[in-house]
Amino acid sequence: MATKKTVEKDLSYNESVERLESIVEKIENGEMDVDQLASQVEEAAKLIKACKEKLFTTNATIEKMLKDLDK
Repeated sequence: MATKKTVEKDLSYNESVERLESIVEKIENGEMDVDQLASQVEEAAKLIKACKEKLFTTNATIEKMLKDLDK
């Protein structure tokens, strides 16, 4: 498991979104059994959290840069 990217830190925003889309597609198409479903929903929750954090961080950085331009 050490070779698998850590969901929260190592995936880019776009990679996280692509992974989320893949999970949702598999759920919608009924391609997962019950055992897989629990772990995939857990991964999806971590991906959503990581994406939100990246968006908030990016927003804060942009706001700071814009504020610095006004000085």
